[in-house]
Amino acid sequence: MTDSEDRTRRSSQPTATAAHARKSRAPKLNRRLHRVGALISALPVLVIVVSGLFLQLKKDWSFVQPLTVRGSTAGLEVSWDTILAGAASVDEAGIKTWDDVDRLDVRPGKGMLKVRGKNRWEVQLDAATGEVLQASYRRSDLIESIHDGSFFAEGAKLWIFLPAAVILLGLWISGVYLWLLPHLIRRRRRA
Repeated sequence: MTDSEDRTRRSSQPTATAAHARKSRAPKLNRRLHRVGALISALPVLVIVVSGLFLQLKKDWSFVQPLTVRGSTAGLEVSWDTILAGAASVDEAGIKTWDDVDRLDVRPGKGMLKVRGKNRWEVQLDAATGEVLQASYRRSDLIESIHDGSFFAEGAKLWIFLPAAVILLGLWISGVYLWLLPHLIRRRRRA
């Protein structure tokens, strides 16, 4: 074969070779993007997963959230003053006035109510007598703030954890694509 014939043959092949090169570049680019995305989102996703595991167990593990204790009778019969006095009787809760209360969670069906101090202590009171049923530290709100990123900084929720979630979605999609690609190629070859 002469040089001119060889050049002619090479010039007629690029269409098939270029198309093949584009097809083979797509999985390589996908793999690179997959690796980079995994590196970028690794730490926020790890924080989300670990804190999510704790939150899954919050109703079953008193370390995360105090177990709910039932009161003597269903309903709510105590006055506001009795509620405040009962919560104030637990020194660790740091409740002296209503300004020290973060939340009040009333459960009339269980005959109890929860008073949460701003320092994350929870006091459970009997809704009929105002007697303290249980008092302990509640970690679930702290873990939730870690889980959504607001614990770390004001903008971390939207500027770190949200993009990490979007990247994770992209990793999932590209991972499924990378997993399916060999199966699709084999199916085309058989057909």
